[in-house]
Amino acid sequence: MLIDGKRELAYIQTVHDIEPIVGADNIEKIHVLGWDLISKKGQFKEGDKCVYIEIDSLVPFDNPVFDFLASKHYKVKTYKLSKFGVISQGLALPLSAFPQLGDLPVNSAVTEKLNITYIVKEDNERKQAPGEAAEISFKAFQARHKKLFSSFIMRHLMKLKWFRKLMKALFGKKTVDKRTVFPRQFIRPTDEERVQNMPAILRDKSPFIVTEKIDGTSTTFLLERKGKNKFEFYVCSRNKRVFSEKTPVYHDSNNIYWAMADKYKIEETLKDYLNKNKELSWVCIQGESFGPKWQGNPLQVKELDFRAFNFITSAEGRIGTLEGRDILSAYGIQWVPIIYTDYVLPDTVNELLEAATGPATLNTKVMREGWVIRSQDGKTSFKAVSPAYLLKRKE
Repeated sequence: MLIDGKRELAYIQTVHDIEPIVGADNIEKIHVLGWDLISKKGQFKEGDKCVYIEIDSLVPFDNPVFDFLASKHYKVKTYKLSKFGVISQGLALPLSAFPQLGDLPVNSAVTEKLNITYIVKEDNERKQAPGEAAEISFKAFQARHKKLFSSFIMRHLMKLKWFRKLMKALFGKKTVDKRTVFPRQFIRPTDEERVQNMPAILRDKSPFIVTEKIDGTSTTFLLERKGKNKFEFYVCSRNKRVFSEKTPVYHDSNNIYWAMADKYKIEETLKDYLNKNKELSWVCIQGESFGPKWQGNPLQVKELDFRAFNFITSAEGRIGTLEGRDILSAYGIQWVPIIYTDYVLPDTVNELLEAATGPATLNTKVMREGWVIRSQDGKTSFKAVSPAYLLKRKE
C-alpha cells in the first residue's frame, strides 16, 4: 500500500467478512481490504484490527511471533491450499501480537517498526526511498547472513538498541552519491497501487483504459532544458538515477536502462520534442524494460526491450494513454499493449483478478502478469496482478 507516497509492506487494517472453508476444521477465510486470506479459526472477529503484511515481504527471523513461518523461510507470498481450492495473499496477525505498536489507527505504516523487508534483496535497494539507504542496506545484509543472526547470542544481542546501532554503523551505507538521486523535483517513481488496497474503486462504472502489465524493471527517461541548446538527460531505474553506461546495475552486467536509451534514441527523441515545444522545461518517458536476465525473463523474449506507459511534460503532467501512445509511436517507441479503451469495472475484486489473468500479448505462450487500469483522464490508476501468475512465479 502507498502511505504518504511511500510503498509500505506492513500496516494496520481491519478484518471483515469472515467465511468458513468447507471441509476445514482449524482455518477460515478472512478479508482485509480486498485481500483474501487464510487465518486460524476464531483468531479474529469482524471489525478487529490487525497487522496486515503484503506478499513479497520477508519477516524477521529473530522475532518469535514469526516462528511459524520458519518452514517457509520467513517469506510472505501467494499460497494456494489445493485441498480446499483457496488462495491466500498476505498475512494478517492480531495487533495484540505486537505490544510495541500500541493501539495504532488504521492505515498506520509499521514496515520499519517490525523490521520487514522485501524477499528479493535487490528490491530493498531498488524500491527504497531517499534517506533509507543505511537502514535498508543493513536489513539486506541481515537477510543474507541468516545463520549468523539466527544464533542464540545474536538473537539476544539484536534486542539491544546499542547493538543494532552498531550493526547498522558497520554494515549500513552511510553516504548517498548525489549523482544517483532520482529527479523527484520533476516526477515521482512509478508505483501503482494494487486493486486489493482500494476495492471501493469498483463502484466507479465509468469506462477505464486497460493496458497489459509487463514484469520487468521500471525505467524513466527525462530531458531537462538547461538553457539555449543545453539539456540534461536523466536515465533512471525505478528509484535511482543510473548516471552513465558504466554504472553497475544490481544483478546483471548489462546496463539495461542505457541500452534501451540507445536502442530507441530516447535522448534525441526528447530533445526533438522540446525543440518543437519551446514552452516546456522538461519532458519524460516512463515504461518497463524487460528481457533475458531480468526478473527471470517471464515473457521468454530473446532480446532486451522497452515499452512505454507514461508520457509526461512540465506543462500538462501525464498525457492521456492514447495521445501518449500516438506521440511516441511517431518516434518509433512502442507503448505497452492496450487491451481495452472503454472497460467497465466488475463488482468484485476477484472478478477483476480473473479477467486480468490470461496469455501475454507479447508472447501468447506465456501468462501475463496482469493489468494496469487508468481512468480516461489518467488521474486514477491501479493494477490488478493475476494470483495465478504469482503462484506460477512462486511469488
